[in-house]
Amino acid sequence: MAALEDFQAHRPMLFGIAYRMLGSVAEAEDAVQDTYLRWLSADRTAVREPRRYLSRIATRLAIDRLRVRVEREVYVGQWLPEPVPTAESSLFDPLDTVMKRASLAMATLHLMERLDPVERAVFVLREGFELSYAEIAETVERSPDHCRQLYRRASKHLERDRPRFSPGRREHARLLERLLDAARHGDLPGLREVLHHDVVIWSDGGGKVTAARNPVVGADRVSRFIAGIYSRPQQEMDVTLVELNGAPGAVVRLTSQTHAVAFAVGDGLISGIFVVSNPDKLTAIPEPR
Repeated sequence: MAALEDFQAHRPMLFGIAYRMLGSVAEAEDAVQDTYLRWLSADRTAVREPRRYLSRIATRLAIDRLRVRVEREVYVGQWLPEPVPTAESSLFDPLDTVMKRASLAMATLHLMERLDPVERAVFVLREGFELSYAEIAETVERSPDHCRQLYRRASKHLERDRPRFSPGRREHARLLERLLDAARHGDLPGLREVLHHDVVIWSDGGGKVTAARNPVVGADRVSRFIAGIYSRPQQEMDVTLVELNGAPGAVVRLTSQTHAVAFAVGDGLISGIFVVSNPDKLTAIPEPR
């Protein structure tokens, strides 16, 4: 019973590590379950700090999964992380700081795909959980100095494309509402008003539903692309505003499919749009009431 209580106390942190690294709710839950099984078989009397011990196991399991993963090599179309509603989620620590929540953003998770597994682990543990380099070194079996170098390298990889000057949540939500209203009415000038000139839209249908195979770039092309999807005649469209991955997002239910839509905002405009319509990645999205 004590083993279960110790584990449950750290479960949100363990899920948070695994999800940030893997971008999949199902894979993260599997990693957490495997962590629990290893915890049960461990000599717990020799464990001084369960938090450090458990986080080390979860991180190493996630690294192993990233190293052997082959599905994405044959994934149909663009791969995006699985969106998760976070406003009232019990999966994550409710006391997460703003910085920790920022590491959950779809834009950040998408960019982290370019990192190798160990770089990704170092970045997640440092930025998402504020662990010391000594703790991270113990987890990934590198020296603290090497971990510091890996974090700097990972940060440089991501900083080139991470949005700058992100607005507050209220402004973020207002931009989102303006975009969705313009999309519904096929208002191309209205769409261009809220889109950064270098905006990119990524679509993940996983070969299960229709989606763009390649990113669409530029305000003109993206506005036409959005209007072409969401302003079709005779199409039913129901929009629910929801917090996705720590930021304002939307669930858009169309006649033929459902989209979870997350946004990146920079320089006061929408700079990135992530549309997930693969039904296998929408299991965490609640059904309409």
